[in-house]
Parts: sequence; C-alpha cells; structure tokens
Amino acid sequence: MTEPGIGRITWADLTVADAAEVRDFYRQVVGWTATEVAMQGYSDYGMHSPESGEMVAGICHARGPNADLPAQWLVYITVADVEAAAARCRDLGGEVIAGPRALGEGKLCVIRDPAGAVCALYAPPAGSA
Repeated sequence: MTEPGIGRITWADLTVADAAEVRDFYRQVVGWTATEVAMQGYSDYGMHSPESGEMVAGICHARGPNADLPAQWLVYITVADVEAAAARCRDLGGEVIAGPRALGEGKLCVIRDPAGAVCALYAPPAGSA
C-alpha cells in the first residue's frame, strides 16, 4: 500500500473467480512476482514490482469478504472516517455495496457512485494517515 493520505488512491485489488489463473496472467504480462496471502482456507496473492520488489497490488478470489465484489480492479481511496464517508455516499445517491468492515486495524467499505463506478474507501488506523 502506498503512503496513506486522505483523498489518495493507496491500493488496488483485483477480485476474480480464479485468482491463481489471473495471477499467472499478470506474472507473464507485467512481470510481477507473487506471494501468497493466507485467507480462511485459501490464498489470495500480493503482487510485487519486478524492479523494486515492493508489493503493488493484490489479486483476490471472489470468496469470503470479497464474495459480493464485481470482477474488476478495485482502487482504495483513503478517507478519515469510513462510516461518515459511507453515509455521505448514500446521501449523494451512491450505494454502499460492502461494509463498512474491519480491514486489519483500519476499516473499509466498497461503494458504487451515481454513475455506476465502484471503489473502496479505506480509513487506516488512527494516527497513520
């Protein structure tokens, strides 16, 4: 995840039915390497830059907490307060399609804006943004 900052895009995940197959696709097309990220009974993948080795994205199975997410690249935008941002989303004609829920020590939700685009809103633990 890039340095958090309110209003910044700080991460991207791809959620698909077969994460291993798509992991291998991006290994060959982009040159990323992968590490397994243990989930509950399966593994998702952290994808690493071929130059720096830095983890730059995730490729996830559409299971568990990601079961309801559409198959697409999902960007995470940092916000100060996920619950407040989710409420404001609804007030402005958007839809909260997942969460809010815990993500590590932070919180996230997935929203659909009035035009139909989907993104995640992420609030890091207090004091880290």
